[in-house]
Amino acid sequence: MADVDYLRSKLKAHADFPKKGIVFLDIFPILRDPLAFETLITHFLHHITSHTLGLSDHHRIDVVVGLDARGFLLGPIIALRLGAAFVPVRKQGKLPGECVGAEYVKEYGTDTFEMQADAIKPGQNVIVVDDLIATGGSAKAAGELVKKQGGKTLEYLFIIELLFLKASTKLDAPVYSIVQTED
Repeated sequence: MADVDYLRSKLKAHADFPKKGIVFLDIFPILRDPLAFETLITHFLHHITSHTLGLSDHHRIDVVVGLDARGFLLGPIIALRLGAAFVPVRKQGKLPGECVGAEYVKEYGTDTFEMQADAIKPGQNVIVVDDLIATGGSAKAAGELVKKQGGKTLEYLFIIELLFLKASTKLDAPVYSIVQTED
């Protein structure tokens, strides 16, 4: 797991961001370092090809869903490498055309995620990608959008997982995270 230790070493902690008492783990140092970024993508692809594909009856990923906004940084690259489509999930009102929506709870109320209504075809195998899973609300909403369109979420993938919040128990498919932390 040298690559996990390497990636963990690249994360930068910011105390009291975005508010007092929170330690924010910043993934941007990984993206600024081409070797670290390639290590991150290669790690995800190795996991997907050695594990996630086994969750599919057809042994393929049809769609990679990336969550607004950091999932947009990872999802397209992973999708290209897998020969899959990339589908963004955005905050309400940001996508053109007919959309489907799902509400999720945030720290200060609720918000809505949307996906274009024709983005996923019934029966397609989907993975959901984002930088971090904390409470799991946004990932759960993305999973609901996949289900509304008839897709099958095989797995949720994150760079960082805050284990103490137990968000993976709220999701309809397994969770894979590279870096796990209890604080």
